[in-house]
Amino acid sequence: MVAYVFPGQGAQFEGMGKDLYESDAHAKLIFDQADEILGYDLSNIMFNGSAEDLKETKITQPALFVHSLASYNKGGIKHTPDAVAGHSLGEFSALVASGALSFEDGLKLVYQRAMAMQKACDAVPGTMAAILGLDDEVVEEICKGITEVVVPANYNCPGQLVVSGSKAGIEAAIEKCNEAGARRALALPVGGAFHSPLMQPAKEELARAISDTTFNQPNCPIYQNVTGMPVTDPVMIKQNLIDQLTGSVKWTQTMKNMVEGGIESIVEVGGNGKVLSGLFKKLDRKFPTSAI
Repeated sequence: MVAYVFPGQGAQFEGMGKDLYESDAHAKLIFDQADEILGYDLSNIMFNGSAEDLKETKITQPALFVHSLASYNKGGIKHTPDAVAGHSLGEFSALVASGALSFEDGLKLVYQRAMAMQKACDAVPGTMAAILGLDDEVVEEICKGITEVVVPANYNCPGQLVVSGSKAGIEAAIEKCNEAGARRALALPVGGAFHSPLMQPAKEELARAISDTTFNQPNCPIYQNVTGMPVTDPVMIKQNLIDQLTGSVKWTQTMKNMVEGGIESIVEVGGNGKVLSGLFKKLDRKFPTSAI
């Protein structure tokens, strides 16, 4: 059994998609369609923009979504995953790949999500930090003991947990994690406190957009971030997607549940093709991975 997995922010790179656009008619169609839906030349920014341009949330999110789906549709091949999943933003790509969302609706939601998150970041500044070499439970307890806003945001793999919150909360968490013996605890160069309570205004905005969007029965289970469990019910998929903005990305749990559920290999689709494959290798060095 094979699962297709889709990366989130951090997997972007300069010139992303240019080769695809120039060499594959099916992929070109996706890029052209995206520019038309958005009403601006996203493709040009992806192909010719700087690393700084691609770091902007309102650019990064649609760019990665479009790149993932263009990669997925490369050559017009009809893929038949046994399951799908996506890390944070990648969950939207996974939903389109599974047939639960149309490409157009998915892109519109991703753009609205990006703009809502940008607005929330501007209103209440926050940040994130990667904690390496501590058990998840230790980091969770440290977060609970800090009065400022700081929560576990991304359970990436065993021994790698990203925390998110106010700048003071993150500073306190870094200090306490270092004291607890973390191998590394470092602030990340991100624009806000993603997957934390500070994203509540963005969640409310996105909830309205998701509620107004048609979701179909997916053609395979999607392992969703907030539970790490496989879901096929469109109503539950919608709610989990809304909760994702302020909830933790349970990727470690997702990987373990996939393996326990019979998934024998994964295909990483879009981005630089290395991020999620690398996390699976941290779970099991011999786990078979490939990339599109």
